[in-house]
Amino acid sequence: MTKATDPLRPQPRAGIMDIEAYVPGKGAAHGVAKVHKLSANENPLGPSPKAVEAAQEAAAGLERYPDGQATRLRQAIADTHGLNIANIQCFNGSDEVLGLLARIYLGPGDEAIYTEHGFLAYPIFILAAGATPVVAKEAGERVDVDAILASVTPRTKMVFLANPNNPTGTYIAFEEVRRLHAGLPKNVLLVLDAAYAEFVRRNDYEAGIELVASNENVVMTRTFSKVHGLGGARIGWSYAPAHIVDVLERVRDPFNVSSTAIAAGEAAMRDRAHVERSVQHIETWVPWLTEELTKLGLRVTPSVGNFILIHFPDDREHSAPEADGYLSERGYILRRVAGYGFPNALRMTVGTEEANRGVVAALTEFLKS
Repeated sequence: MTKATDPLRPQPRAGIMDIEAYVPGKGAAHGVAKVHKLSANENPLGPSPKAVEAAQEAAAGLERYPDGQATRLRQAIADTHGLNIANIQCFNGSDEVLGLLARIYLGPGDEAIYTEHGFLAYPIFILAAGATPVVAKEAGERVDVDAILASVTPRTKMVFLANPNNPTGTYIAFEEVRRLHAGLPKNVLLVLDAAYAEFVRRNDYEAGIELVASNENVVMTRTFSKVHGLGGARIGWSYAPAHIVDVLERVRDPFNVSSTAIAAGEAAMRDRAHVERSVQHIETWVPWLTEELTKLGLRVTPSVGNFILIHFPDDREHSAPEADGYLSERGYILRRVAGYGFPNALRMTVGTEEANRGVVAALTEFLKS
């Protein structure tokens, strides 16, 4: 008898061992004087200095529990986005609310849909709830609404849509999101994961606020980990109809956002100048990186996020794994994305000017070797 079926110790529920654990991007390289971590879509400018100062001040009172309602943080979000504070909730990263929604609305026998190159945490949340993940094909590395709608069955209870998507960096216009929603049964929850919404400067894009406000089966989730540079603070938030807010309040941890995170998040949300600087940095360097890498003969998926997806030649000597090793040896840590269906591509977070130019220079030499 193997340990996995040993009756003398606790056993996980059926299906749990089918889950493949999420593997974060690398963050270190050995034997390199300076490392540029470009694997986790972090803000190269760092957090707002006002957020750091606010967190340091809050740290003086760590003996006290935080405000369980994160009122100051929710108010800052409401003021900034013009939302009703009653429909806003804060979480320990947006992953927490995504996982909670799966646990609440999915169970054995149910199905949940996500797209071919969608966030790898989605199937983890779906399987952990005992439900079945259903993958809808994408078209040209872009969400295909028709493929999602064709995947809907009577067992479908949820659709996860990352818009923009990671790791492709592509997005779909909001008219397409509305078309998707209109084609879903009323009992299917549409979860709009808008982690990279702040970076999108397109006239046909919306994060989902209006769709949430006018319907009972849509939730929008957001994060402070990207444009606000607070990945280490773990702050996410959602905007949802009142009945979903009520259910989430019943199951979330009572003090799920720390006092330092609340303080840092409030300051970060109100520091619009820092947000604008962060977005402008991405708007400058995404086109530059795309152009320079394309000149080298590499294909770059058009991105509206703070990262790009770089596709490498099919020859063995210049493949993505080889490029990853070459770059790591020189202190440039990019993200392998084979698990997302791209075995011969690397995702690169837009970094500092030094990092961006360094990657292009290193890849130039790599492709010559």
